[in-house]
Amino acid sequence: MEAIVVGGGLVGLTVAAAFAGAGIETLVVDREPPATVLAPEFDGRASAIAYGSRRILEGIGLWPLVADAAAPIREIRVVDGGSPLFLHYDHRDVGDEPLGHIVENRTMRFALHRFAAGRPGLHHLAPDRVRAIARDADGVTVELAAGGRWRGQLLVAADGKASETRQACGIGIRAQSYRQTAIVTTAVHEAPHRDVAIEHFRPAGPFAILPLPPAPGQPNRSSLVWTERPDLAPRLVALDDAAFAAELAARFGDHWGRVAPAGPRFTYPLGIQWADRFVDDRLALVGDAAHVIHPIAGQGLNLGIRDVAALAECIVDARRLGLDIGAAGALRRYADWRVADTVLLGAVTDGMNRLFSNDLPPLRAARRLGLAAVERLPPLKRLFMRHAMGVMGSQPRLARGLPL
Repeated sequence: MEAIVVGGGLVGLTVAAAFAGAGIETLVVDREPPATVLAPEFDGRASAIAYGSRRILEGIGLWPLVADAAAPIREIRVVDGGSPLFLHYDHRDVGDEPLGHIVENRTMRFALHRFAAGRPGLHHLAPDRVRAIARDADGVTVELAAGGRWRGQLLVAADGKASETRQACGIGIRAQSYRQTAIVTTAVHEAPHRDVAIEHFRPAGPFAILPLPPAPGQPNRSSLVWTERPDLAPRLVALDDAAFAAELAARFGDHWGRVAPAGPRFTYPLGIQWADRFVDDRLALVGDAAHVIHPIAGQGLNLGIRDVAALAECIVDARRLGLDIGAAGALRRYADWRVADTVLLGAVTDGMNRLFSNDLPPLRAARRLGLAAVERLPPLKRLFMRHAMGVMGSQPRLARGLPL
């Protein structure tokens, strides 16, 4: 075995797929049974896949497995409370491609499990967990709870924000709660969404309406990320169907006609978190194990996908030179590459959340004028759009449409 990935979630299986596709024999240790993570009640979220992230998934070979269930984002509307001023992004201002796509997480999980099952050189052990980790100058050894022992050159922690791997390897975190909870559910509405995503800023936090593809009996539907205070969110979720529908309609607005909730309701506490370092001896952190940001701009999974592309490129380049893929050089290159992107985006989303999640009159007036100003400055607006598409800065080969 060359690489061992701990965590079989969206980022963990994606990095394993990238490694295996480049000929790097990879083991994934996943503590969750497949039947659990593929069940509808496990994860009700949908994720924004930016244009740059889509190209990464295309390069790995994953995108064809989700493309038919992905809803394109052709426009984004940013609205502040009841203000008539808003910011409008249109994909035609920057090219022919959509700004991104919305894909339900469950769809992504099915695709990743299907991909892993058919990929030579990718071994997926689930359910199992790492009981002990030993790292030395020549490699890394993991002992599993089921009794197996595996050795490789590189260990990748992809086991989420509470990463046991990160903790076991002595890497601390800096974390802060936003005192916000995201309510996630699906809504059906009277009029079609026309591939438009809406970010409606309210005093409690953003209310995002994300386009979804049709489902049987539900031709017009959207995924909702509804931010509320932690004390209020559980009470809202516990309401009966009629009362919850009324609360939802009051916040949804008249964008797509009459609206009603459809499907289960989920809650997720929101916060920001960074690992003290993204690499250590023979160890790389990816996804939520390395960083957690606010979902205000839908960039959390995109950061993890860019981690995958950068790490895979660093590791593959080292391997082609005949170098040890777990040695410090390749890992240092990965860390240097990814820290700037994650810190910048984390700071931007943190600042946006603090600016918009309040109703102080001076700030309310300033941000509304700011939205109007950006709307009237096409070059600045195009810059923001390209950043949201994930095509700014130093891009890995996969994000540029090039093979590893």
